[in-house]
Amino acid sequence: MAPDSAGPKPPFRSLDPDIRRARKSPILDAIDSEALLDMRKLRTYRLGRFRAELKKRDCMGALLYDPINIRYATGSRNMAVWTLHNAVRYAFVPTEGPITLFDFHNCEHLADGLETVAEVRPAVGWTYFGGGSRLDEFAKRWSDEIVDLVRRHGGGNKRLAVDKLDPTGTHFLEAAGIDIVEGQAVCELARAIKSDEELACMVTSITACETGMAKMRDALEPGVTENQIWSLLHQANIAAGGEWIETRLLTSGGRTNPWFQESSDRVIRSGELLSFDTDLIGPFGYCADISRTYFCGHGRPSAEQKRLYGLAYEQIHTNLDLVKAGIGFREFSEKSFKLPEACAPNRYSVVFHGVGLADEYPASIYAQDYERGGYDGVLEAGMTICIESYMGEVGGLEGVKLEQQILVTETGYQLLSTFPFEDALLPSRWL
Repeated sequence: MAPDSAGPKPPFRSLDPDIRRARKSPILDAIDSEALLDMRKLRTYRLGRFRAELKKRDCMGALLYDPINIRYATGSRNMAVWTLHNAVRYAFVPTEGPITLFDFHNCEHLADGLETVAEVRPAVGWTYFGGGSRLDEFAKRWSDEIVDLVRRHGGGNKRLAVDKLDPTGTHFLEAAGIDIVEGQAVCELARAIKSDEELACMVTSITACETGMAKMRDALEPGVTENQIWSLLHQANIAAGGEWIETRLLTSGGRTNPWFQESSDRVIRSGELLSFDTDLIGPFGYCADISRTYFCGHGRPSAEQKRLYGLAYEQIHTNLDLVKAGIGFREFSEKSFKLPEACAPNRYSVVFHGVGLADEYPASIYAQDYERGGYDGVLEAGMTICIESYMGEVGGLEGVKLEQQILVTETGYQLLSTFPFEDALLPSRWL
């Protein structure tokens, strides 16, 4: 219940019991307690799904540059954020046959012990940063190696799925007779259904994330800056063995509306809202994508703050009730919570989206946006998705961001994120 105006901070339910309840749920109980240690089983499952998608498209194999896709198919990692924008690491994954990993200079030892990788070679960097005026020469050397692998393992099939490739590389491969196939679809569809081992890794990441969220909540008081609060999530993630955070989505007061402003050195004042989206890549490389809104300081939240929070809370739970295997993305959108007219222009980009090693397929957008940018498909058991809400009126002072991460089941869903909502911000009908 809301505190007296002169009382302590708004009540906040302890995180620990919620985490214990989540980990004792029937679905998560089914996960082998040793799953986190059985990384070989996890790699076997992921590579099997990836190769099954290649077979569906009659591809002889794939050339992967995205470090998230390389990790999914091989289990190997190296400087993931850096190689997202420096194309100096790639993997050749045949549909049948040994995998060749091309790693950065003197990094061959990083794949030691990985049964998925048969051979490690030095990568040939042919970006302008690495190639300069010799770019075409290096790209031709790179192409010759890839073409040789296609000929050796393709059995005459030259259909090669590629996730990312700059124009120069595309031209050289096509000139050598390679039929380049859209490869990101292969990766996204493979990644969509999670194994028990993946779920165990994801729960570990969420636990690290929610530990950081609790530290943020405890440290929130008038006079701290947005960046000071934001830094606590990073610290908790790294201390738990996590890896990076993809965005800087934490704002306070008037900077919460509109959404998608970034964390700053703004000083947070008493009586203001603090909203954030974690977008955290945690232990084992799995994403914890959770949003919450806190109330800062003493006293009571305003009626408007509670109204916005109640609307966002209602949207989340209305849409959670729609989740089950078999519902179509467009059908979900059409049946989902209808935003108040004043909040609709500031709506979030999606109603739900997939989550795994990062935000990923599938996604459902608002009904009014479907003709412009939506696509159809169905939710399947084993998918993990995030249910989103942003509630802020055009011209309004503040906005509320909430988000839950869940596992889709045959009959509904299982919550994976367990961090409590703010009692002080909830209208009485939700308490």
